[in-house]
Amino acid sequence: MHIGFCRKEGDARMLLYKGSMRISSLIYKSLLSSSTSCCSLQCSHLPPCLRMLHTNFIALNSRAYSKEDDEIAEFNMELETVFGQPLHQDALSRKNAQLSGFGTSDHSRPGLSMNTLTHVDDSGKASMVNIMEKSSTYRLAAASGRVLLGTLAFDLVCANKISKGDVLTVAQIAGIQAAKQTSNLIPLCHNILLSGVKVDLSLNKELQAVEVHAEVTSVGPTGVEMEALTAVSVACLTVYDMCKAASKEIKISNIQLDSKSGGKSGDWHRTNM
Repeated sequence: MHIGFCRKEGDARMLLYKGSMRISSLIYKSLLSSSTSCCSLQCSHLPPCLRMLHTNFIALNSRAYSKEDDEIAEFNMELETVFGQPLHQDALSRKNAQLSGFGTSDHSRPGLSMNTLTHVDDSGKASMVNIMEKSSTYRLAAASGRVLLGTLAFDLVCANKISKGDVLTVAQIAGIQAAKQTSNLIPLCHNILLSGVKVDLSLNKELQAVEVHAEVTSVGPTGVEMEALTAVSVACLTVYDMCKAASKEIKISNIQLDSKSGGKSGDWHRTNM
């Protein structure tokens, strides 16, 4: 086992080289076979080389973790499995927060706070937003997307000669159906009573593409942006499915929310259309 030291901000920190910090499963088994359980394994029962590691393991756990302590933290978790020594609670809390991507400190994720992600609870886990207290208002969302077909597929669509049938009509129906199924496709979306779904497809000769636009309306406590985006996405996929036999170069692009209105955040319109 190779142990090295380095200087960082005047403080000596132990670095356990990644290639040598793994104790093989054979050593695990030999240790466990000489003891009744992991938790009952005492330092005095260990060979000198592992006794030193055990001592260092205890010493390391008494210190707080920083974001640069990944190697040590990983090693400590492995040794905990062998020696049964619990991690220091503060250190464990910080490590779990780091792994989940959300810390309790304001500096754990620069530019992000828990208030900005409505589908994340205080512990950093996914959560469906409770909209019971929100007032019902008129909601509208518009989205768009594009399917770049290429010359052959575009000409076939224009002539309505795709073997599967009328591409634009089938894709339009697929988009409308998809908007109504959004809550079944996106896990944390609410099941919304939609007032209307409008999906339009048009041919862009210059780009040899199909342009897709969707507009969704509702009166309720939450927005319909996801419904509009889902309608566009599935309509684009349907165009792809119906034309893929004619070309493998088809590309779906520029799926985006164009505008929304209603709700606490008010109206919004994309400026760089």
